[in-house]
Amino acid sequence: MLPVPYMMQSHCLSSEAFELSKLFASRGKFGERVASHSQKVYLKQKTVYGQLAKPVRQISHEHHVLKALATSDVSIVQTSEKVATYRFMTEMGGQLKVLVKKKKNNKYGVYVEVESLQICEGYKEPIMIWGLFRSDSASFMPLDFQESSPDNKYSTIETPFVKDSVGRLAVELDFEASLAPFYVSILLKSQLHSNLETSTIRSHRKTNFIVPVGFGSGRPFPLGISFLDDGSINFAFFSRSAESVVLCLYTDTTVDKPALEIDLDPYVNRSGDIWHALLESSMPFVSYGYRCRNGSKERDDNVLLDPYAKVIEDFGSGLPRKCLGTLCKEPAFDWSGDFRPSLPMEKLIVYRLNVAHFTKDKSCKLPGDFVGSFSGISEKLHHFKDLGVNAVLLEPIWPFDEQKGPYYPWHFFSPRSLYGPSSDPKDVAKSMKEMVKKLHASGIEVLLEVVFTHTSEVAALRAIDNSSYYNSQGGEDLKSRTSLNCNYPIVQQMILESLRYWVIEFHIDGFCFINASSLTRGSHGEFLSRPPLVEAIAFDPLLSKVKIIADSWDPHEPETKEIVFPHWKRWAEMNAKFCADVRNFLRGQGPISNLATRLCGSGDLFLTGRGPAFSFNFITRNVGLTLVDLVSFSSSELESEMSWNCGEEGPTKKNVVLQRRLKQIRNFLFILFISLGVPVLNKGDECGQSSGGSREYADRKPLDWNALRSSFGVQITQFISFLSSLKIRRSDLLQNRSFLKEDNIEWHGTDLSPPKWDDPLCKFLAMTLKTDTQLIPSKSDVGGDLFIAFNSGDHSEEVSLPPLEVGSTWVCLVDTSLPFPGFFTVDGVPLEAGLLTYQMKSHSCILFEARSL
Repeated sequence: MLPVPYMMQSHCLSSEAFELSKLFASRGKFGERVASHSQKVYLKQKTVYGQLAKPVRQISHEHHVLKALATSDVSIVQTSEKVATYRFMTEMGGQLKVLVKKKKNNKYGVYVEVESLQICEGYKEPIMIWGLFRSDSASFMPLDFQESSPDNKYSTIETPFVKDSVGRLAVELDFEASLAPFYVSILLKSQLHSNLETSTIRSHRKTNFIVPVGFGSGRPFPLGISFLDDGSINFAFFSRSAESVVLCLYTDTTVDKPALEIDLDPYVNRSGDIWHALLESSMPFVSYGYRCRNGSKERDDNVLLDPYAKVIEDFGSGLPRKCLGTLCKEPAFDWSGDFRPSLPMEKLIVYRLNVAHFTKDKSCKLPGDFVGSFSGISEKLHHFKDLGVNAVLLEPIWPFDEQKGPYYPWHFFSPRSLYGPSSDPKDVAKSMKEMVKKLHASGIEVLLEVVFTHTSEVAALRAIDNSSYYNSQGGEDLKSRTSLNCNYPIVQQMILESLRYWVIEFHIDGFCFINASSLTRGSHGEFLSRPPLVEAIAFDPLLSKVKIIADSWDPHEPETKEIVFPHWKRWAEMNAKFCADVRNFLRGQGPISNLATRLCGSGDLFLTGRGPAFSFNFITRNVGLTLVDLVSFSSSELESEMSWNCGEEGPTKKNVVLQRRLKQIRNFLFILFISLGVPVLNKGDECGQSSGGSREYADRKPLDWNALRSSFGVQITQFISFLSSLKIRRSDLLQNRSFLKEDNIEWHGTDLSPPKWDDPLCKFLAMTLKTDTQLIPSKSDVGGDLFIAFNSGDHSEEVSLPPLEVGSTWVCLVDTSLPFPGFFTVDGVPLEAGLLTYQMKSHSCILFEARSL
């Protein structure tokens, strides 16, 4: 660091400067950037006919009008310059007032005035000892007041005060604006008349008087960076445990060290546990981060990412990961013409996908910059239309640990850079917004899976404030070390602001909260009957209007926890019981009453205050077995998957096994769509993708678009499209927000007798869903009653259908045992005249609809 040269007028400073090694720390090394041209500090005491100019007074909170008070020899001056006023109590009583103003001559003026200072008897009037620093309050910038003598360099200067006509002691210093930002550190010294004994006067906190120049104290809210109307940037950063915080500013992100570091003063730049500063727009910096010091002797050189940064630059590996926030406003996006579909919950048909895996395979035949990106999803919009889905559920899109996958995030306010057409964070955000807008135009909602219960180990939050952000369970395992303290106020605030940000800036339609059971826990793992975060989301004026879904699957655990989730009649849930009971029924296990409960909307979970629309039903998800593997693998290691291999483990060429597996896949999809609730499909199941029997997320493969054109892919895609249309067409029975009335449903055995509820060996169940004629116009083409039967047994059943009124007949819409393309039909196949029985094959499902002749 080169010394900072300065000039002054002789009447302001004695002929020599004093080295005050006892009062100030010795000069250290600095990392701040120095301009290539000579920077000068101008020190000039302002006088008017031997009298100090009158002090200024603060008019408003941040931006002031400077007005000199009228005297006989000073005219009134009005200007629009900015003035920041600082008042300090001294340890001896009285005050020190400091005003900092930006002048029109591209200089900063620092006016220091002593107010009502009590000097001990026998002591001379005080003099001011001052120095400048940036990155470390214990290391002052070198000053050189004799430019011709390069060896005459000092860290601090003594400057005498001048008394005006009314007895005030004051001095004003001028600094070149190009030197800013920096701090002025001030001490007062008074000497006895009789000898050289001196008395040092500090603040009432026993510290130096610290004043920022070229940047303001800022304000504590909002957290992150915010831009003022004049272009200034406010920084606000939470850390309770940090004893000091350094703001690191970069002019070039390709270098390791910041161009400038500002050690935020704990008395000027801190309010409570929030550190803050205000930087002028003229500064040439492009990105920023923070260093946090917790009192240890070792200096931590890691520059930490602002948890609230919206536009970030990721530089790869590291612990914590090396990332910086960008000092720019988020680019404006043209949302004109965008209308949220705002679909009722019961109308949703959801498709879950991973952004990268959806179009990563070369079979997608997209341009290189579209592959594995948000733009790739936009280009494949037709696939969603082909399936009949009206909502996509995106796996976590935030930056995450590549070794562990998307369920281990390290930031919550920006999309992952690899999901854009380039690594430019602004391009990534723009492409995501374009995707959302395009999907909305086609009536498709965009939902996000979010993870707020834990982070990856590379997250900066631990280094920022481990005790506040993370739970204090004391465990040494990975889950304990990375478990976020979600219901702690500052963490709750971060989560709420993140969610609002995605709704406001990206027009997201809803969120699915992974590991939601942990949202109900306190900092020591205790269950909270009214978890503050869950309640806050439920009643937030913005978030309560979007879909909020609790998913209790924990990425750290192989099995999903079953809890009673506090919902306040707002929260929907991923229904793991639906998955388990349907799997058990189709492999011939479990009572048929469990299946009946799931078909009717899971009243055991959603009867109190909610309804079937709050049940998000799924058969498979992006961990565990895929749909094809669910009917192909059932070794002892896969016992928790409740799978059945249909007679032979793994790949086979036996036709009887292959046909049975195909029927089971159809059965799973049929039950998923025919049940009350929201069906959730999983990427790849429509084309029969396999992970070779692996349950691991890492073994999931990108979508093979060629497989969609295979015989299997064509028939399953068409079947899903048919089921989607059927669910919408018969929404009166299949998309109810409320549970069906008892009069609208009737249960049967094979011969229309009551089902064998108490028989654990029973593998057959049938039901009639009766149309409410009062709700459907007589001339409607919606259709009549529905008769649905499920047979998971190994033998066929002669099934009796209920008699109909004269002029109506039963038509078969689905029989999963028939070959493609005849196993489903829109027009329906009528029963032969006079017959009310149907031969139902083993491991199959059937659907009949009553229609007029």
